[in-house]
Amino acid sequence: MNKGKVKIQDSRPDPIIPNLSSLLTNYSKNKTTRSRKGVRIQTEETNFDISKSKPIIDEIDCVLARHYGFTEEELDFIVNYDIKYRMDMGGEEEN
Repeated sequence: MNKGKVKIQDSRPDPIIPNLSSLLTNYSKNKTTRSRKGVRIQTEETNFDISKSKPIIDEIDCVLARHYGFTEEELDFIVNYDIKYRMDMGGEEEN
């Protein structure tokens, strides 16, 4: 995944609701379910591959940045924080 600057003016001016709907659809499309069977309990576990939804999350971040009046630098921090910490793509922490 490329780490790059996101321009606020490049984001689509759509309302956030369609973006959230797309996000939930994408989550549903990229989920896996597995059965867990133990001696006393049987259950199913659903896991979502959130990293496949990163482009939609970035669109939502752009809409929110515009709404709250964030600067491009603030938006860039949010997007790159997401890549480094939430998507576990940052490697080792720098000292």
